[in-house]
Amino acid sequence: FTSRFPVFAVTADIVVLTLREGRLCVLLIRRSSSVFTGRWALPGGFVHVDETLEEAAYRELREEAGIGPDAVRLEQLRAYGDPGRDPRPERVVSVAWLALGAHLPDPTPDTDADLAAWVPVAEASGRDLAFDHARILADGVERARAKLEYTTVATAFCDRTFSLPDLRRVYEAVWDTTLDARNFHRKILSADGFVEETGEVIRGRGNPARVYRAGDATTLHPPVLRR
Repeated sequence: FTSRFPVFAVTADIVVLTLREGRLCVLLIRRSSSVFTGRWALPGGFVHVDETLEEAAYRELREEAGIGPDAVRLEQLRAYGDPGRDPRPERVVSVAWLALGAHLPDPTPDTDADLAAWVPVAEASGRDLAFDHARILADGVERARAKLEYTTVATAFCDRTFSLPDLRRVYEAVWDTTLDARNFHRKILSADGFVEETGEVIRGRGNPARVYRAGDATTLHPPVLRR
């Protein structure tokens, strides 16, 4: 019996974003395996037969970046399965993920890579990435930018407590723009449940800055729009 359906394999590829020195950065690995050797790519790998798609994503995060599940907010991005996206003989479909976190550690390459690094998104987007990872990266960055408008996901890039200028710098880095501080702070404080005061202040050369933590909300009402 010969099936008319091709042999399929499934991979988990992850767009991992964090802020470093005020810049939005993505985790890239330089491949050392037999396919696209020497090319930069997103971290990822094949899904094992005994694990779920989400378990595979978390395993790859742990193996390739030393990142545990408590360090990031992980969500499924979309699936990529165009013919020819992977040169291997089987048809390979990638279920891509978006992972956002604050102060993520320096990566350590695994057996499929000889180098791993945090790369500014603007620089990574100009590289000739392996597979269709340039497309996946672009989709992941746009998803992150859009989610900052209507969800509270920006706090994933912050410490447990933060000031409004800290939060504004997240928006500026992810959106690659400069925001009016007073207008931005007004929008944040008018969004129900986005942030809540801790009662602490940060004292410096200027006026004391109030300290906040993430509130209970997951969506923003009203949204914080890019325009």
